[in-house]
Amino acid sequence: MSAATPETHHEKLAHEHGHHHHDDGHDHGTHKSYVTGFVLSVVLTAIPFIIVMWGGFASPVWTALTIMAFAIVQIVVHMIYFLHMNTKSDEGWTMLATIFTIIVVVITLSGSLWVMYHLNTNMMPGMNHELLEQ
Repeated sequence: MSAATPETHHEKLAHEHGHHHHDDGHDHGTHKSYVTGFVLSVVLTAIPFIIVMWGGFASPVWTALTIMAFAIVQIVVHMIYFLHMNTKSDEGWTMLATIFTIIVVVITLSGSLWVMYHLNTNMMPGMNHELLEQ
């Protein structure tokens, strides 16, 4: 009889298929990482809120760009602290998911800005806007 403990069925399957439960490259998060992510999310939400409530910057463009920059940073915080995305896990699928996320965010932000910029024209098509701008 050997001194080693017998493997369970799950451990045998994991060993046969190359899956090692203790070192799979996944970051499952800790209480500290979730609290850190939560605090960062609250701060990254509060700062743009305060900027807008105080009237924003002198230039509306800078106000919008600042708010979008905070939104992008918050997306990264969520991806790292809550979705546990890193460079080691899932053999490159994380990078593919990151690229997809960036594409969706760019489409959403640019589309939203385009719609908001042209909102007056699109909502009031019967008015002569050239006369109003003079």
